[in-house]
Amino acid sequence: MKTLRLMLLGLPLVLSGCSTLSSINWSAANPLSWFGSSLEVSEQGVGEITASTPMDEKAVSSALNDNYRLRSGMKTDNGEIVRFFEAMTDNTVKVVVNGEKGSVSRVDVMDSDIETDSGVKIGTTFSSLYDKAFGSCVKATGDDSDGVECKAPNSQHISYLFSGEWHGAQELMPSDDTLKNWKISKIIWRR
Repeated sequence: MKTLRLMLLGLPLVLSGCSTLSSINWSAANPLSWFGSSLEVSEQGVGEITASTPMDEKAVSSALNDNYRLRSGMKTDNGEIVRFFEAMTDNTVKVVVNGEKGSVSRVDVMDSDIETDSGVKIGTTFSSLYDKAFGSCVKATGDDSDGVECKAPNSQHISYLFSGEWHGAQELMPSDDTLKNWKISKIIWRR
């Protein structure tokens, strides 16, 4: 009899709460995330974004801990149509997620709160990671053509875009002496 009463009391709550329960952000209810679990760039991806993450707004937002407002768009890259999401805080783009063939292919991180799993972050100087550019770095292309892109040490998926002041020819790469003071302006993960 006691069980029946409890069921009768709980049934309306369960039935009326179905739609409400589905809109709850269950990851925020996880005690491990109460203390500001921060996003990190690793060989696998950025936060929970990996090469298998679908280019779906809800999936991308969730993989970024719902920390940003997303704006979507499309562009062409080397003749291919690429879909992207810009993850924003206020009106500042902090992360750009690019996708091809339905899943994430590249993530550009400009948020200074996101570090690599080895502790590298936006603002880290070239000289603290590299002695010379040869063998690790190339002149960046496209939208990043003012910078120099360097493979992260011991990584197959992470690279750093260094930016700084230089008054040389656009198509040439700055000298190591010039690069030593340049800083990371973007962390790039590619699948």
